[in-house]
Amino acid sequence: MTTKRKLATAIADLDKGVVLARVDIAVPPERVFRALTTDEFAQWWGAPELYRTTKHSIDLRVGGAWKSEGIGADGSPFHVGGEVLELDPPRLLVQTWRPSWDSETTTVAYALDATPTGTRVTVRHSGFVDPTVCDGHAEGWERVFGWLGAHLEVPARYFLCRLMPPRATFMQDMTADERAIMGAHGRYWRAKLADGVAIAFGPVVDPAGGYGLGIMKADDESALAAHLAGDPAVAAPGFRYETLPMASAVY
Repeated sequence: MTTKRKLATAIADLDKGVVLARVDIAVPPERVFRALTTDEFAQWWGAPELYRTTKHSIDLRVGGAWKSEGIGADGSPFHVGGEVLELDPPRLLVQTWRPSWDSETTTVAYALDATPTGTRVTVRHSGFVDPTVCDGHAEGWERVFGWLGAHLEVPARYFLCRLMPPRATFMQDMTADERAIMGAHGRYWRAKLADGVAIAFGPVVDPAGGYGLGIMKADDESALAAHLAGDPAVAAPGFRYETLPMASAVY
């Protein structure tokens, strides 16, 4: 067997026509999976000096089609696509790979495994006939992992979140239904705490009217809004969130 070892993140088995590539990224598997399976893909896959992806779409189901389109550094268009063979979000995505610049159809399998610090991404790219093409893709996956890591591993932003109740006397006179809502609200934030998204939370006894206070980290305001939208309290009448960005967080 002729096995060629590239950098620490990629190995090309030229006899079997297989590339194995691996990288650790400091974000949860769900975040990596989103970057691989939504139009966000076009934001990070590519570099100006090589090529850039301009459009990405995927029908995220077994048998669904996917396609990426882009422009090379010389201005020439290209595309690559295929179909989804296996799917287990956010842990597994297997798809065929048919590029416009080559006649070979190969298979790419992404495995995402949670680690104490984020996600281990393992790619198995198989089905190569030409050893030169196989070897080149080992180098290519090293570049791709660099782009993915640079896109995802941005410093987290921290936000102060105040859950404002329907009235100033809420803590003293909440109804049984409202107490149940608060129970669901607490369980939601405990889950976020366990996931590392929430830093701290709890009720604030303010003479002018109590409220809920939490500190949450998120990539940006839209990601924060998505987290808060899942809180059962926001679906109840009269509750609303007030949020402010923090310059930093020390804990």
